[in-house]
Amino acid sequence: MILADRHILVTGAARGLGAEIASKLAAEGAKLILADLLVEEGKATAQRLGAQFLPVDLADPASISGLAGKASALCEGKLDGLVNCGAIATGIGGITYDEIDIDVWDKVMQVNVRGTWLMIRACAEMLKASGSGRVVNLASDTALWGAPRLMAYTASKGAVMSMTRSYARELGPDRVGVTAVAPGILTTQSTEYVPEARHQLYQENSAVPGPQGPEEITDVIAFLLTKGALTLTGQVLPVNNGFVFK
Repeated sequence: MILADRHILVTGAARGLGAEIASKLAAEGAKLILADLLVEEGKATAQRLGAQFLPVDLADPASISGLAGKASALCEGKLDGLVNCGAIATGIGGITYDEIDIDVWDKVMQVNVRGTWLMIRACAEMLKASGSGRVVNLASDTALWGAPRLMAYTASKGAVMSMTRSYARELGPDRVGVTAVAPGILTTQSTEYVPEARHQLYQENSAVPGPQGPEEITDVIAFLLTKGALTLTGQVLPVNNGFVFK
């Protein structure tokens, strides 16, 4: 098991992709702390995986600070991995750039961008204390190829990619590795609203055709949380079966 005894915190872990990631990390021996706004679903996922659960609202800086403090107590101040999966991904697509409500734009940026920045900042000292801390940010390949009618989301995930590189520079001297993965359309609950034509675009134009399940990217994320993944710090890895090459 490649993550045996490594303490890892996963946000957005109550359901969907976050829960799939958590399941893989648990299978690889990680000691998990799961965090989400969805308390009951989060507790159920944590119970199923033998993990700890802590609530968090990524739009609230105080909630993020509180999560970090409680997580520190659970891992005795040494956090080996952080997976930033929590994000607003549904209900914000299918409209043009000039139809986006400003309040919606700001909320997406609060959670997806500021929330990611604050999560890493709040956990930085714990990651440094580990001696082999790793951060994996969930980005999106939509920010690589410029998906239309999804402006707020693609802009937020482009920011996550840039933040990944800057954080890698700043945390690298303490041997903390920071990477990002950029999936395409996965067959999860969060993509059920995506028009069939967009699903077909991916399935028919990827180097490996067909639908892509969330379990197909979790192996990569698990590896990026290992001690041996430090040399990849700062990299954004498209994990989309070859829909976008980078």
